[in-house]
Amino acid sequence: MKKFLALALASVMALSLAACGSKPAAGTGDGLKIAIVSSPSGVDDGSFNQDNYNGILKFIGENPDATVNAIREETGDTAACAQAVADIVADYDVIVCCGFQFAGIGAVAKENPDTKFVLIDTWPNDDELIDNVYAACYAEQESGFYAGMAAALSTTSGKVAVVNGIAYPSNVNYQYGFECGVLYANATESLNVEIVELPSYAGTDVTGANVGGNYVGDFSDEATGKVIGNALIAEGCDIIFVAAGASGNGVFTAAKEASGVKVIGCDVDQYDDGANGDGNVVLTSGLKVMHDTVYNALNDVKNGSFAGANVTLTAATDSTGYVSESGRCQLSADAISKIDAAKAELKAGKIVPAANFNGVTPETFTW
Repeated sequence: MKKFLALALASVMALSLAACGSKPAAGTGDGLKIAIVSSPSGVDDGSFNQDNYNGILKFIGENPDATVNAIREETGDTAACAQAVADIVADYDVIVCCGFQFAGIGAVAKENPDTKFVLIDTWPNDDELIDNVYAACYAEQESGFYAGMAAALSTTSGKVAVVNGIAYPSNVNYQYGFECGVLYANATESLNVEIVELPSYAGTDVTGANVGGNYVGDFSDEATGKVIGNALIAEGCDIIFVAAGASGNGVFTAAKEASGVKVIGCDVDQYDDGANGDGNVVLTSGLKVMHDTVYNALNDVKNGSFAGANVTLTAATDSTGYVSESGRCQLSADAISKIDAAKAELKAGKIVPAANFNGVTPETFTW
């Protein structure tokens, strides 16, 4: 899969310029000129940004007259992100913006009604509905819940943890969902699995509330990711859910250098990233199917059916999930069966994991 993506990326780059902020090579015919503006970890982070980018690659594979320019916003600052989009808006038909930090693009979008915007992981500020902005959020707490169950059902040390990047709502959703999954497995399977948190790395969400957890404070700081990973391993954790973008690569490294430690990937199937000699450190991966969202939105632009919307995508549309395929995970058949049973309850609305702003916290989570 990695080799396929690398070849696809090479093909796309031959058709477009990859330098930040530069004008893309002109497409042929009426091909769409597409830009993707990502967080500092870039479109090759093996996780969140890359999954968005893969949706564009799929579209270009079917529409080779379209072009893409990948732009890395280096700071993650919300004002800088809005400015980065404003700086390029005149050059593109469609701009894909990856992450909560792009919530402030509303003014730019309204000033440029002929440009279409695909906003992933947030809605515009004040939940404003804008005709040329398709904004998709996800119920990350669902994927986090599956990861939490997987960790609780698979740990041998009885200690597990989650490492996040920045306490944006999507990341807090993953954290809270993970904690609820552990709590659910503890209660339904008579377990006593401990969720380990390092107080010095507690997160503060966008309202200023302390959400606990283990936050790197960045999505591209592998060194700190490794420090946190090693600290959690020293505390006895043998399974760590990693929802930290490229910072998570440091946690993967810590797990590979330890003995008997597994990680749970995030956003995409990260099994290939877990390769470690003859073994693999990835237990499973929590999924958020963003590539389909981006791909479908681009087709809507092409077909003239694009419409502004603010949507939250869930398990009901298979937009969240976890990896259970043979050869791509190391879950036992029993664990898969139990997670799938809970997934059906979740789809039916009988289990509602905590999320940053859904009125449920891990402390108040019931089912």
